[in-house]
Amino acid sequence: LGWVGMTFTFRGCGASEGDFSLQGWVDDLRAAIDHLIEEENPSGIWLVGTNTGGSIATCVAADDPRVRGAALLSPRADFDDWAAQPRRFLEHAREIGAIRTPGFPKNFDEWARELRRFRPVDAARRFAPRPLLVMHGDDDESVPTADARQLAEAHGAAELRLIVGAGHRLRHDPRAIAVLLGWLDRQRSEVD
Repeated sequence: LGWVGMTFTFRGCGASEGDFSLQGWVDDLRAAIDHLIEEENPSGIWLVGTNTGGSIATCVAADDPRVRGAALLSPRADFDDWAAQPRRFLEHAREIGAIRTPGFPKNFDEWARELRRFRPVDAARRFAPRPLLVMHGDDDESVPTADARQLAEAHGAAELRLIVGAGHRLRHDPRAIAVLLGWLDRQRSEVD
């Protein structure tokens, strides 16, 4: 499609070092954007994020004018359910291996505040009028479709696509990937 692409794994995931925090993930994405610009000097940046990564992409993109568009697959509109029971969520993050360091976080209260500080739905509003694609499976067992609708409505001009029968992992759904590739192709032709 004529794009330079880069992918990375957030801290605390897969083989990446570090421990999960929302601020850490925001910092990771900002560093990835800086690295891509340093290496390739692109004419613009379009972010594609899945699940929580899509929500983080919204928060970062809203405050970075270098980001010219974003596509979100199964994003959350907020992290309020995590913030409502932060100790339980911290234990969950430990159980799944996203937090591996004993004694992390050093400041639990600050770590927990991040769960309310980052507001993807507010970020979508600030991101407008730049192009935003929001896709969600109508059979998503992890994040309700209402989150996708909230993000699209907050943006005001987002393209909202609900994928019938799809679950949470849209990156594995060929229909969602086809929609994504078509959207990216349209973005490129609008720039050319």
